[in-house]
Amino acid sequence: MTPFVPRAYADPMCRNIRQLHNFDPAATSDEIRAAALQYVRKVSGSTKPSQANQAAFDDAVEEIAHITAHLLEHLTTSAPPKNREIEAAKARARSAQRYGAA
Repeated sequence: MTPFVPRAYADPMCRNIRQLHNFDPAATSDEIRAAALQYVRKVSGSTKPSQANQAAFDDAVEEIAHITAHLLEHLTTSAPPKNREIEAAKARARSAQRYGAA
């Protein structure tokens, strides 16, 4: 059996998980929780857990949101903060190029 080899960090991440670091204003707790929820959904393979797994699912989301907030508070950069509107416009342009104009 071949051992699991993780992909390089340069590979694109899940499209639903957005970068939260180095924005002005900083990411909100709602944005952090949404990213944690997407992560748990992706890892668990479930968008809606069964009743038997709901508590574990919810606990994981809260713990990941907490550690994500901690991470964002402690990251440093010398780059200027990104503007949300400009980054959203760039994303729309990439999407239009990839999928065609709507």
